[in-house]
Formats: sequence, C-alpha cells, structure tokens
Amino acid sequence: MGDRGNFRVLGKTASVSAMVMFLLIPLQIIIFMLHPLPTDVQQWYALFHDSWLLGLVSLDLLYIIDNSLVALVYLALYQLLKDVSPSRMRIALLLGFLGIAAYWASNPAFEMWHAQQQFQLAQDSMSRQTWLIVGETLLLQWRGTAFITYYILNGVSLILISSVLLHSNYPKRIGRIGLVSGILMSIPSTFGMVGLICSLLSLIPWLIFLAYLIPIFWKQEY
Repeated sequence: MGDRGNFRVLGKTASVSAMVMFLLIPLQIIIFMLHPLPTDVQQWYALFHDSWLLGLVSLDLLYIIDNSLVALVYLALYQLLKDVSPSRMRIALLLGFLGIAAYWASNPAFEMWHAQQQFQLAQDSMSRQTWLIVGETLLLQWRGTAFITYYILNGVSLILISSVLLHSNYPKRIGRIGLVSGILMSIPSTFGMVGLICSLLSLIPWLIFLAYLIPIFWKQEY
C-alpha cells in the first residue's frame, strides 16, 4: 500500500508540475517580448544593476525552474509507460535527465549576478576589464556545448517517449504531438534562424502535450 501511495503522489506531483509549466512558458515569452535580451556583457551588467530579478529571469531563471519540473514529468512518464517498452523508457529517462543536468550546468544566471556585483565594486579600469572578460566567458558558456547537448538529448528523449506512447493504450494523438515537439526540439536554438524558429515552434506542441498529460497523471493510481 505504501508503494501505491507513493506512486499516486508522483502522479499528482507530475500533474501539478505540468500545470505550472503551462503557466511559466508563456510568462517567459511575454517577458522576453517586453524586455529584449541585452546584446553585450556591459548591457547585461546594466540590466542586473537596475533589476537583479529581471536579470536572472532574462538569463532563464524561469527555464531553470521549468526544467526541474520536466524531470518530474519524465519520471511520471517512465512509471506510466515502463511496461509498454522498458528498454526505450529507460533510455529516454536517462537521456532526459542527462540533458536537464547539462542545462543546469550551462546556465550562468547567478554567476553573472555575482560578476556584475564585482564589476560595480571594481576600483580601477583593469579590474573592471577583468570582470567584463569574466562576463563574456559566462555568456559563451550559456550557449555552449552543455546547452546544445541539453537540446539534443531532450529532443531525442521526447521522441523515444512519444514512440512508446504511440504503442500504448493512450490516445495516439498524444504520441503524435509529442513526436512533433521532440523533432523540433532536437534542433538547438543557437543553430541560426532555423534553430530559433524550431525552438519557438516546439513550444506549441509541447504545451498541447502537457495539456493532454495533466488529467492522465492526475487520475493515475500507480
């Protein structure tokens, strides 16, 4: 009975996580539309100086939260589908978790906040230049190897999960919409205009995917 109770908690937690993501993703898009991203490190430092919260959000603070919630959704999907295809679901879960870990490692939001504080405290031009270089390095890290790895691994993970959904007893439309999102998500947003468009388009089927999953997770007795 204890295991069933724990699994029931997982279903409810994943459902709430999906609902929160359903709110966070549009919120972040709205913030980006109202406050375009700075184009160089000095503008980033000025943004953090004017509003540390807006600086953190602009450096994907909400996306850090979102990815933490995605991990719970992946775990619930594994529990939901592990009997359909154990091997594929294990691989999907592993790739998804590795991708999320890579994203956490790539994000320099709090490091940039600290660097900006040190830049403001610097007393001479050489020290200030040093902290500008630190900021440039952090921005390169933000869209570097770990970030690209995150995109590709999570796209592949979602494709695998969707392929299992297509062979499950759940409505085929859930697997199809997840497949579309996974394919689009596999192209990192840093890959020029094509990557940017694909990353934005992937959010539409992803939100629909979450909307389908919310009631399924909520009703589970696993």
